Amino acid sequence: MKILVPIKRVVDYNVKVRPNAAGTEADIAAAKMAMNPFCEIAVEEAVRLVERGLATEVVVVSVGSSKAQEQLRAAMALGADRGILVETDAQLEPLAVAKLLRALVDKEQPQLVILGKQSIDGDNNQTGQMLAALMGWPQGTFASAVTVDSGQVAVTREIDGGLQTLALNLPAVVTTDLRLNEPRYASLPNIMKAKKKPLDIIPVADLGVDITPRVSTLSVALPPERAGGVKVASVAELVDKLKNHAKVIP
Repeated sequence: MKILVPIKRVVDYNVKVRPNAAGTEADIAAAKMAMNPFCEIAVEEAVRLVERGLATEVVVVSVGSSKAQEQLRAAMALGADRGILVETDAQLEPLAVAKLLRALVDKEQPQLVILGKQSIDGDNNQTGQMLAALMGWPQGTFASAVTVDSGQVAVTREIDGGLQTLALNLPAVVTTDLRLNEPRYASLPNIMKAKKKPLDIIPVADLGVDITPRVSTLSVALPPERAGGVKVASVAELVDKLKNHAKVIP
């Protein structure tokens, strides 16, 4: 079984992002970049399926600039067998990414696509669902446990009332939640081996997909700073402030 794992290059979660001077977009020119944390979980789960003898190949794919090769190599150091970069400098929306992934799925013919439920930059939580809809495949979202057996994948997901387990016929799309696993660290020998693993670069135009954006960003600004809290000496003072200053009670 072949597994396709889409990954995304994002600003490292430890970096505090600020708008640029013009207020038109986030200033990430000098920011530290990393693999999206949910994507790391997806790579780890795919590699574990290979280690358990349930899959034979893990192919990681990223859509973005040539700099995304760094994250693809990082994924291969974690155990992926090869990588594909769909190269473009355009700002892509989830639907465009899903259409590009569909083109790659048609080409690679994987039996399972595992991807993070969302990226920490856009937080859209749309690409996996859109890909499943475009492919006409069953989907299991927000997976906290994944089991593959007899042509099916069982996906356990957290819902408001507890846990729900879905049985999906392969091929299928699965999106990962934080509780699915804990990604491993890449060892130095595996980092060196990853440099020699195959990485194909495909210009976005070769896939024949319309990536024209449907949404434009008008401005980017930091949220207003919250005022500091105050201490009150009595319940009467608290009620006075809530009533006459905050005006949250009549």
